[in-house]
Amino acid sequence: MSTFVVFDLEFTSWPKALEQDWGAPGQLREIVQIGALRLNDDHCVVEEYETLVRPTVNGRLSPYFTELTGISQRAVDRDGVPAAEALGEFLGFCRDQSVLSYGNDMVVLGENVGWARARGEQVKNGFLDAAFVNVRPWLNAVAPTTARANVGRLWSTLGLPEPRTGQEHSALFDCYSLAAALDHLSERGTPLPEGYRTAPSPSD
Repeated sequence: MSTFVVFDLEFTSWPKALEQDWGAPGQLREIVQIGALRLNDDHCVVEEYETLVRPTVNGRLSPYFTELTGISQRAVDRDGVPAAEALGEFLGFCRDQSVLSYGNDMVVLGENVGWARARGEQVKNGFLDAAFVNVRPWLNAVAPTTARANVGRLWSTLGLPEPRTGQEHSALFDCYSLAAALDHLSERGTPLPEGYRTAPSPSD
C-alpha cells in the first residue's frame, strides 16, 4: 500500500520572535522536537516518528518556549539527541515519500541541516530523496475557516473529534491534527494538493 508522511517541528522561540521573524541577536530557529506520521492511502497511521533534539547555540530553553510546548529543559537534557543525528534519522524516515507540513517547516529543517553541516557534522540522508510540500495554502483555500488556525487546532476548527490525547504545539499531536484534517477533506471528495504523491510503503 502507498504511503506519505506528515510532519511538524517545534523550535526555539522567545516572546515576539514570530513577529520579529527571529531577527533578534542570537535567536535562531533551532529544532527541539520533530514529530511525523507515515500514513497510508486511507490516512491510517502506519508508523510514528518522534524525537527531542538538543539545541546547540541556545542550549537553555526559554520559559516562553517551555510554556508554549510543554517541553522541559530536563526532558531535552535527558532525552534529546544531537541535531545532526536527529536530522539524519528524520530524513531517512522521509526517504522516497511525499512529506507534507502545515507551513514552511521544510525551511526550518533546511536551516538546521545547514548549521549542522557548517559545524562539520555529518547529516545522513538528504532533501533530494523526498518531496516536501507545504499544504497550508491549499488547505486554507479549500477550508477557509482554517485560515487563522495553527496546525494543532485544525481538528477543532473543522469540528472533528480530538485526534488523540495531547496538546497543540506538541509536534506529534500537531501531526495527528493535520492528518485528521486531511482525512476529513478527503472524505468530502477534496483532491489533495498539487505536488503530493504517494509512494510504496517501505515494508512492501
